[in-house]
Amino acid sequence: MKKITLLTILFCLFATVIMAQDKSVRQVETVVEKLRLTMIDPDESVLNKLASDKLTYGHSSGKVEDKNAFVQTLVTGKSDFVSISFTNQTIQVVGSTAIVRHRLDAATNDGGKPGTVKLDIVLVWVKVKHNWQLLARQAVKVLN
Repeated sequence: MKKITLLTILFCLFATVIMAQDKSVRQVETVVEKLRLTMIDPDESVLNKLASDKLTYGHSSGKVEDKNAFVQTLVTGKSDFVSISFTNQTIQVVGSTAIVRHRLDAATNDGGKPGTVKLDIVLVWVKVKHNWQLLARQAVKVLN
């Protein structure tokens, strides 16, 4: 009887951990989608809420922006995304940190010049109180 009780308790603990992990992954999926949509249609207040004050935002060119530069580049239209799609997305949550990887395919109109971009991205999100915030992003150009 003790073994059954112990197994039941262990099963419940395991199920609780799995459910919490699934909930965190869904929350991160939601915030990543919000970021995607806001990069297409920039809203300064939304971007400021999504980005950590300590944001380091790395471009495939090697340029690195802080939070203010990231937000202003999008809001002013200096970086203009017409469309963005993410594929092959994976999310790993470790405590209050999430690592997201995906392929970004986008149509751009930077400086009125239409273009396309294909990048592999890694995002690092941190949970601050009850909100996920983007702490770091790094992009690399897809060579094929």
